[in-house]
Amino acid sequence: MSVVKDATNDSFESFSDFLASKGLRMTGQRKGVFEALFDQTGHFTAEQLLKDAKSLDETVSRATVYRCLPLLVESGVIRKIDVGQDNKFYSLNGASQTFKAQVICSDCDKIYDIDAPFMEWYGKNVSEKLGLHVKDQRLQVHAECPQHRKLGACSHTS
Repeated sequence: MSVVKDATNDSFESFSDFLASKGLRMTGQRKGVFEALFDQTGHFTAEQLLKDAKSLDETVSRATVYRCLPLLVESGVIRKIDVGQDNKFYSLNGASQTFKAQVICSDCDKIYDIDAPFMEWYGKNVSEKLGLHVKDQRLQVHAECPQHRKLGACSHTS
């Protein structure tokens, strides 16, 4: 079995246990949504996940995806990335040991993850001084690419 398959199985078991702790069960539709997660590359929206989940299990509904996403975030399988627009983006929580920040192209909304280990240190130290425990923290930089400044459009724009 490959390392990726092992990680998927571990995440599936962990998510199933999480659901059980909430008094919920792993339905066929939830399983379809979960499996579609691992078809995603980079950042994705709920609509992209719905499309991929429906291709695996046509019974998956939009409501199922939208109810499942908060559970996946709370369980730690994925993280939500709010770029301050209508769409929320999501990303698989990988085994990265480094805090990730996002740089977002203000023209096409492409999201770049960058290592930002100083942020983890900073959040922990500031919180400890206040007697608090870090629940969530994020760093986002909205930037315009040079191509956009020069030509008025970004090559990542569809």
